[in-house]
Amino acid sequence: MAVDRAVAPLGLTHAQYALVASLYGMARSGLRPSQRRLADHTGLEPLYVSKLARALEAAGLVARTRDPDDPRAVQLSLTEEGSEVTRRAIRVVQGLLDQLLEPLGGQDSPRAQEFTRELATLLDVPLEPHTANDEEQS
Repeated sequence: MAVDRAVAPLGLTHAQYALVASLYGMARSGLRPSQRRLADHTGLEPLYVSKLARALEAAGLVARTRDPDDPRAVQLSLTEEGSEVTRRAIRVVQGLLDQLLEPLGGQDSPRAQEFTRELATLLDVPLEPHTANDEEQS
């Protein structure tokens, strides 16, 4: 929610930020990803990426074009305005991360890096579905 609030003045949601920030990073690496590749990169569902891309295109931040090598695929790129909004959003989110991680010594501190590793480990643990029968057996 904090990211949603932070990027809202720029006309973005958290999910849209994830998409444009990923596109920005991929473009800096010389890539022009398809919607599918961007979905894989962000961990978002392909249908959701398509919906987000259409909204960002309507806002003038993203260009969607047919892939010349695969007519079924749609490639995404940031427009000039999209690149500027994304740079501003990245600065805003980095400032938010600085604030959130200040009690641990800042983003680059050993404590924050350890916290990040531990959090990633916890998020990677597969959870068993919880059912009502589990509570009855306890």
